Amino acid sequence: MTQRMVHVGLGGQGRHWVTQAIPPNVDADRVDVVAAVDMNPERHSVAESELGLSADRCYTDLDTALSERDADFCSVVTPPAAHEPVVETALSHGLDILSEKPIADTLESAVRIERKVREAGAKMGITMSHRYDQDKTTFRRALSEASPVDYLTARYTGNVRNRGLYSDYVHEMTDMLLLDGAIHHLDMLASFVDAPCERVYAETWVPDGADYEGDCTGLVTLHFADGTRAQYEGSYANATTLNGWGHEQFRAECRDETILLDDREVERFPFDPADVGDWSGLQKGDGEQVPLAERPIWENAWLIEQFCDWLGGGDPMDTRVQENLHSMGIVFAAIESSRRGEAVNVQDMLDDARQRA
Repeated sequence: MTQRMVHVGLGGQGRHWVTQAIPPNVDADRVDVVAAVDMNPERHSVAESELGLSADRCYTDLDTALSERDADFCSVVTPPAAHEPVVETALSHGLDILSEKPIADTLESAVRIERKVREAGAKMGITMSHRYDQDKTTFRRALSEASPVDYLTARYTGNVRNRGLYSDYVHEMTDMLLLDGAIHHLDMLASFVDAPCERVYAETWVPDGADYEGDCTGLVTLHFADGTRAQYEGSYANATTLNGWGHEQFRAECRDETILLDDREVERFPFDPADVGDWSGLQKGDGEQVPLAERPIWENAWLIEQFCDWLGGGDPMDTRVQENLHSMGIVFAAIESSRRGEAVNVQDMLDDARQRA
């Protein structure tokens, strides 16, 4: 079944959707883009050239677009602070919604969005694209076959401390590490554990020489309801890029093996009694190589496919708004923990946000 789509947002990430994520789904007859919306008419040309839309199908106002064009769902690829009004407009026209992360720029707004979607009986998915990259999918599948997990680690470190190397707006963000990068990485750590994250302890800061207004480096510890623990190291301002964007390291310490994802390669290191007491240890490349998973499309293109399958009667997305709200709770618990200097309960954060919302 082909789903009629209105694409909202033609800025940096919106352009990526138009050029990379949407076309494979158009080619597969999963979506038919009936309109595109951006407040800046100078951006409309990319929708015309990449999606074949005529000028009269490119709008500066979403309500007008939805009044004039029949659609099944809309994408939301705007700045996070604009997500809530876009969702409200889409719901008022009876549409389902597929939105870029985060759900919103505040936990209270995210809570309101989830409630409005639920009360409207609508479907809303969040494109946690990093979770659906090829190497992370391979790691997840290897982990699903492993013995019980004791703890997990993740590392994302890069040297992008100066302006001009990354999107300018992140240099002005408060809590930029947690809201820009770790929102993906903490979500992935949580997705690897079959239990909710109960509490979070975080320390974040701006290192000397880093041109960021908000904290761009940090360490985060997660504790899950089943006793699993996870440790995250993240930085945009190190002297050396060891595990930059898309090349992160994840490691799972299981009872009977260690599973390592590093620089887009996955290896298993089974427990060997003969190695007990051998402090020289093993190195990357000494393990059993795990072939990378194969499928036609990845990341946001795959998430659009999942969303369309859901709209067509298939299984709900794992990253539907109701589930992703818990990941938002983890991120904002980490922000609050760094401010307080103590561990924060994730469910308490969500309950407080519901009261304030």
